[in-house]
Amino acid sequence: MIKLVLSSSLLLMSFSTISASLTVEELRIKKANTAIPQVLSAFSDDINQFEQNWKSLKSYKNATDLIHDYSKLLWLDAKQRISKTNNFDDRELYWARLQSSKVIRSHKPDFAITDAELTALLTMLENGSRGRTDLAYTKNTDKKILLTGFDPFLLDRNINQSNPSGVAALLLDGQVISYKGITAEVNTVMVPVRYEDFDQGIIEQLLAPYYALNNVDMIVTVSMGGKEFDLERFPGKRRSVTAPDNANIVYGGTATDPKISRLNDHPLPGNEFVEFSLPVKQMQQAKGPFKINDNHKVITLEKALEPKSLAELEGAIAVKGGGGGYLSNEISYRSIRLRDELNSDIPTGHIHTPRIAQFEPETEAKIVKQIQAMLEQSLVAL
Repeated sequence: MIKLVLSSSLLLMSFSTISASLTVEELRIKKANTAIPQVLSAFSDDINQFEQNWKSLKSYKNATDLIHDYSKLLWLDAKQRISKTNNFDDRELYWARLQSSKVIRSHKPDFAITDAELTALLTMLENGSRGRTDLAYTKNTDKKILLTGFDPFLLDRNINQSNPSGVAALLLDGQVISYKGITAEVNTVMVPVRYEDFDQGIIEQLLAPYYALNNVDMIVTVSMGGKEFDLERFPGKRRSVTAPDNANIVYGGTATDPKISRLNDHPLPGNEFVEFSLPVKQMQQAKGPFKINDNHKVITLEKALEPKSLAELEGAIAVKGGGGGYLSNEISYRSIRLRDELNSDIPTGHIHTPRIAQFEPETEAKIVKQIQAMLEQSLVAL
């Protein structure tokens, strides 16, 4: 009897330890399983096989081989699934990634592994399943375009939330588009909605090689925004919203006290505002149900305004750039700041898509179609 009590206690301690080691995002899996079981089961065969393989590993080298192949397979399978089914659902990949990282955190492998090695494996899973390892341009087109999308976010408000920018990233990756005889290959990456990743330089690490070599013809960041499409003219430097990220971190910036984010343990350098360089006039010709705005609106500590030029913002402190005060604005600011720092001439900027309330496949289909049309129209100006 005593032995049974001790065993039960140890078992509870074990489960508690495992649960405590999971991330905020992974802990949402339980709620998602109840709310949207069909989404979480989309990759169940792959995840179950991965779990079996993970439990049978005998070395760190075997683990790196497994996760390298598996993470890339997740990305490729997600792209194939969304294009074959036309379900316009980015959520399946998001939750499959979290279920996979949960496997890694929850089951200690049969070999000695350090915290640094575990972190490296989790990073490998992230990079492969987000398209970071699938960025080769192979189609011999006239132009090359790099596009980023975001994960679903604000999931504690609505666990069913989808993100049109993520749908666009999955559907457009590897596609060849053309307009007036000009062709372009599109490559995409999915970006996490986490402040810490941004502070650790995830955007700079991704984009620096392209800006340094000037070896693509346009870089477009995309996220979900308001009622219409907004091309965000003047991104701002600071965070100023109380909305949490997907790790439930609230950065602390407010409308009266906007905060500067970090870059590798230092305050993010750069001017308070930057200006994008997308071919606006051409993009606005893209046909579709939504208006495409050249958005000049910003908010400084002094006032809200719609400057016609960057010079009008000299000396102002950014509260909200064209993209707001959250990570949508920040990915745009960081990409343009880096472009300018590296003296690149690659047209760069942000597209805010129309907002959806949860998962709206018919609306998301229209949004992605119009994004593709914007990219096509832009080809004549690149």
